[in-house]
Amino acid sequence: MKPLRPRLATERHLSLSRRAFLRGVGVTLALPAMESLVPGRLFAATPGASAAGAAGGAVTASGAPLRMAFLTFANGIVPEKWFPTGEGRDYQLNDTMTPLAALKDRIQVLGGLDNNPAAQGPDGPGDHGRGGGTMLTAVRVKKTVGGDYRAGISADQVAAKAVGHLTPFASLQMSCDTVQNAGNCDSGYACVYQKSISWSGPTSPLAPETNPRLVFERLFGSGSTAAERRENLLLRQTQQRSVLDFVSAETRRLSRGLSTGDHRKLDEYLTSVREIEQRIQRAELAGGTRKDPGTNSPSGVPESFQEYIRLNLDMLALAFQTDSTRVATFMMAGDGNNRGFAEIGVPEGHHHCTHHGNRPELVNKTLIIEKWYVAQLAYFLEKLESMKDPDGRSVLHNSMVMYGTGLSNGNRHLHTNLPIILAGSGGGTLSAGRYQKYNSEPIANLYLSMMDRMGVHPAERFGDSTGRLAEI
Repeated sequence: MKPLRPRLATERHLSLSRRAFLRGVGVTLALPAMESLVPGRLFAATPGASAAGAAGGAVTASGAPLRMAFLTFANGIVPEKWFPTGEGRDYQLNDTMTPLAALKDRIQVLGGLDNNPAAQGPDGPGDHGRGGGTMLTAVRVKKTVGGDYRAGISADQVAAKAVGHLTPFASLQMSCDTVQNAGNCDSGYACVYQKSISWSGPTSPLAPETNPRLVFERLFGSGSTAAERRENLLLRQTQQRSVLDFVSAETRRLSRGLSTGDHRKLDEYLTSVREIEQRIQRAELAGGTRKDPGTNSPSGVPESFQEYIRLNLDMLALAFQTDSTRVATFMMAGDGNNRGFAEIGVPEGHHHCTHHGNRPELVNKTLIIEKWYVAQLAYFLEKLESMKDPDGRSVLHNSMVMYGTGLSNGNRHLHTNLPIILAGSGGGTLSAGRYQKYNSEPIANLYLSMMDRMGVHPAERFGDSTGRLAEI
């Protein structure tokens, strides 16, 4: 890692010095913000600052951390059951979005956003490869099956480069799909375009972490390298102890100075960490006994796909709550993924179902899968809504969570009028609770608008952007 410039190093020191950690042998637990620990101020509060203008960026007007996450799913949607009826604040959720009913005033449904760089053009077939590779980069990818793949820096990494020094982790990349770079995954497009949505540069895809155990160790273990974290994990496993056992003395010391509310907050947080740790342990034990699925799943991956996704979402929520990072991507499944969903009554592959040709049976099965993915989003948003920042607002209020995919109509392989949900209020800078239709604007315009709120300056253009989105 290159040394930070003096200004950035100072900002990082100030940001990290304003938060609390529990430390033990081989364990470092970042704590959520608590008034008892930071009386009278928040993490990086700058009096009178706006989210976009706060020192260091990625801070709300109240001084709470501003988070940005991109959650993606696979294979597009059935538009007729996705987009709401009505418009503006007078809108009604369509069938696919009914799991979000209780969060209707916390989300914006955005219509009319296009992923133009993914259009077929002269390159012929390969819409899943192009859709995945362009989703967050907004540039046309090079058609190749070798290691000479090329895209562009992704929106999350533009933000991470600007504000990542403020947190222990500049960004997180997580996935419930496989990781693969070279090889032909879609009509002459390298697999990397469907397996990695974060790119730190045109030729530098960031491999997402697919193993919940390794995500857990990165967030809650200790060690500057993967080898050191493995060594500390082995110590705990040998002694059959939890990460919490190694910080018990620190926890007791800290608890004595907490208010009643903060004491409850700490208990809830530590309970969540322990529950996640136990769920990973159960998955690791089950991995040695269940039938071989025929895929290269890492150790610690739950057999249930829903548990796999929610385990990752729970860790991402804790990472946001503790300000371990303010930028994240989570790929539930890469475009073109053909996973079956027998656990919800659809044993056929998802990709197969989306090529339904308007056959009612396959259309209905596609809708079941799409609605199931939205239910996972609802689970995550409800989790963020239940977590409170010191400014009294929820973590969801102080976040921007984009949910979508680079393909719109999965049956026709279109990249116009993408299915996009923007959840959260961006610390009060977003107008949640409505359906906003745009007139065929690049999705890159949304990314520019999100970058502005993260304090990324200057960002006059990104990908194929033509400006900022009005009225979000």
